[in-house]
Amino acid sequence: MKNFLITTIANAIALAVAVWLLGGITLTSGDTGGKTLTLILVALIFGLVNLVVKPIANLLSLPLLILTLGLFALVINALMLLLTSWLADKLDVGFHVEGFGTALLGGLIIAVVSWAVSMALPDDR
Repeated sequence: MKNFLITTIANAIALAVAVWLLGGITLTSGDTGGKTLTLILVALIFGLVNLVVKPIANLLSLPLLILTLGLFALVINALMLLLTSWLADKLDVGFHVEGFGTALLGGLIIAVVSWAVSMALPDDR
């Protein structure tokens, strides 16, 4: 349970950094509390997408991952971010990614920041 909470917090912080750095990723909410709640909801959606869809995408693209020495994982991360944006739109959560290029940069930022935050947060496994 703690690992899930830490991962969700790390994803929320990473998504906040991506929203802050990239103009193509928007978070539409009113006040600070609304934005925080929206970030947590988007982090939960993103975590669910990464839990369910990403392993299937990795398995299906295994030859491309091997051929590109793992660089195709950046494309898969971008597609997961676009899927998160689409699901957030369907669930009426105020989060939108404006195209594949922005998703590619956003996926890279989210991966790096999420890794750094999860290393900084305590982990009791």
